[in-house]
Amino acid sequence: MAARTAHAPSVRTSRRTTPRAPGWEGRACQQFAGADPDPHFLRMRALSYFGPNKVKVVRKPDPRIEHSNDAILKVTRSAICGSDLHLLHGLVPDTRVGCTFGHEFTGTVEEIGSSVKNLRRGDRVVVPFNISCGICFYCSRGLSANCENTNPNSDVASGVFGYSHTTGGYDGGQAEYVRVPFADVGPMKIPDDMEEEEVLFLSDILPTGYQAAEMGEIKGGETVVVFGCGPVGLFAMKSAWLLGAGRVVAVDHVDYRLDFARRYAGVETVNFKKVPDIVSYLKDQFEGRGPDVAIDAVGMEAEGSKLHRVLGMSFMQAGVPVAINWAIQTVRKGGNVSIIGVYGPPWNLVDIGTAMNKGITLRMNQCNVRRYMPHLLKHIREGRIDAKGIITHRFPLSAAPKAYKTFSDKRDGCVKCVLTPAA
Repeated sequence: MAARTAHAPSVRTSRRTTPRAPGWEGRACQQFAGADPDPHFLRMRALSYFGPNKVKVVRKPDPRIEHSNDAILKVTRSAICGSDLHLLHGLVPDTRVGCTFGHEFTGTVEEIGSSVKNLRRGDRVVVPFNISCGICFYCSRGLSANCENTNPNSDVASGVFGYSHTTGGYDGGQAEYVRVPFADVGPMKIPDDMEEEEVLFLSDILPTGYQAAEMGEIKGGETVVVFGCGPVGLFAMKSAWLLGAGRVVAVDHVDYRLDFARRYAGVETVNFKKVPDIVSYLKDQFEGRGPDVAIDAVGMEAEGSKLHRVLGMSFMQAGVPVAINWAIQTVRKGGNVSIIGVYGPPWNLVDIGTAMNKGITLRMNQCNVRRYMPHLLKHIREGRIDAKGIITHRFPLSAAPKAYKTFSDKRDGCVKCVLTPAA
């Protein structure tokens, strides 16, 4: 425990029973140089990035209390998000070898810093993907995704667990343990009568889907098109119904995902590869004008345009803007386009001229997760949303590379993967 004395005092546990060997600091990265790991230093198992399309489960240093407001969690569930695939494919700037992915997780509190007041050892919590301080200009306005204190070297986002050094370089939760900064701000305790998988997606994709529908300004009776039948798109569809949509149509090109959307979200569906022109087809579904709301729940790896695909995947633009452009071109004049799919800075070939001349309102942001968690927990409790119903695959942490391959390749009807570190 001697190595921790230089950091803020903490409530200690007996998690580590073997002291670190002398000189451990200089061996922190030996695992990536091919050297034999020091068993006194590299203790926990964690997913580690080794370059595009290469991830492995390795031994890494246990996380430790670095600031008095930190907590250390023993991870109980961790999901693979569609945006993790952008990291896997090498499309997110400054994704460094050795980083651990994972921004959707639950865990049990193992250790807390001296200033943490709301958590105790043994508490079960679900943690928002964005790391926020709770007191800055943006946090005080409910914009936790734009916190200016957790990622001060960048103007594009708050700190995010496991999402490259572009968002602060914080290790994520696809590991046995994870450090959670500002532990009194983000984590929400899991009710005693609920299981981890019932609330796991309060960490990201359920609030993200809900915010997507909310940004569409659905008040009652509106027509909605959702591009993308992945997990975020599914929750955007469910949320559109909860907010009072009159009709919801989902667009994708993978038949099993379209089938799942019909069963899970009760929506109409269309495979864009099976119609001559998806924009014209969708307009015709809504009296030639288009829907009131269009939601982009796809992001930077959209299919549908060979030109944009080549430009995006060769880094000549920051991802593939096909879904954004389809949303702009499909929505009616004066309608709302909600963008929740992930794109990287700095620019894309977006059809902004059409948006301007149609009088469209564009709304977008990373999700301000914490503000939605209590409200959506109530929806889960009262049976309006079966959040865990989208889980199709479960893997032990040791099989994380296989899980990524299954999810990325859209194999075996995979909609959502969950990792269990203790398995």
